[in-house]
Amino acid sequence: MDKLIVNLVPTGMIPTKKDTSYVPVEPDEIIDDVLGCCEIGVTMVHLHARDRDGVPTWKPEIYEKIILGIRRFYPDVIVCVSTSGRNYNELSKRMAVLELSKDAKPDMASLTLSSLNFNKQASVNQPETIMALAEKMAEYDIRPELEAFDLGMINYAKYLIRKGFLKRPYYFNLIFGNIACAQANLLSVGLMTNELPEKSYCSLGGVGNFQQTINALAVVSGFGVRIGLEDNIWFDRERTKLATNRMLLERLLMIGESLGRTVMSPCEARGILGLREVKMTDNVCREAGHG
Repeated sequence: MDKLIVNLVPTGMIPTKKDTSYVPVEPDEIIDDVLGCCEIGVTMVHLHARDRDGVPTWKPEIYEKIILGIRRFYPDVIVCVSTSGRNYNELSKRMAVLELSKDAKPDMASLTLSSLNFNKQASVNQPETIMALAEKMAEYDIRPELEAFDLGMINYAKYLIRKGFLKRPYYFNLIFGNIACAQANLLSVGLMTNELPEKSYCSLGGVGNFQQTINALAVVSGFGVRIGLEDNIWFDRERTKLATNRMLLERLLMIGESLGRTVMSPCEARGILGLREVKMTDNVCREAGHG
C-alpha cells in the first residue's frame, strides 16, 4: 500500500496513572486524546474502556460514551472495540460491546486468534470462544480486527476462513516482541506477513522498546502501523522520557512523510475494508466512493 493505515491504541488494559500520567483512562480523557491525534492523522482507533478505578471494563455504556464522543467530531474515523478476555473471560461480557447500535455501533472488534502468555498474565481464548465471537461479529456486521502474536495464529485464521467464520477482506494486527510470542526481528515479520491469506491488510505493532523499530519497519515495507500507549509508554529506548500518544504519532508521521507515505484517510480505509457508510453526517465518505 502506498498510503499508511494508522491504527491508534491509546489506552489498552495495562498502563495506569501510576505508570504514566499521560495514559488516558477516563472516557473524557480517552475522547480528548483520540481527537487530538485525529487532528494530525489517524485511520482507525482501537479502544479499551476502564471503570472509575481505572480497571479495564466490558460495560457497553462506557464504550458508548467514548464512541459517541469521538464520532461527534470525527464520525468517519474507524472505531474498533476490544473483546479481550485478559481480565474477564465470560463470553457474555466479551460480547456485550458488540450489541451497541445506531451511532455507537463499532465498525470493528478485536479477535485474538489463540491463547497466549504475557509477562505476568495469560490471555485465554478457547476455540469455541473465538468462533462464538466471530459469529456474533458477522451477525452484527462488525468486521474482526484479527490479532496475531505468532505464526500459528495466522494459521488458525486460515482455519476459520475454511470453516466460514471469516469473510474477505481481512484486517490483521501483527504484534511483535511479546516475551512468549513472535520476536521483533526481520525473520518473524517476513514469515508472518508472507503467510497472510489473500485479500489481507495488516498493521504491525511492537511491544515496549520494539514499538518504534517495528513501526519504522512497517512504514519501509509498505504495511500499516499500530501505535500508542497500549503497547509502549516510553518515547526513548533508554526509558528516560515518557511519551504521549500524540508524541508517538508525530514521530511516526515524520518517518512516513520522509518515505512518501501519507496517512490513509478513514474513508479510504472503509472502502478497501468493506466497512459500512457513516451516516452521522452527510457526504462524509464520498472520497472512498460511498454515498
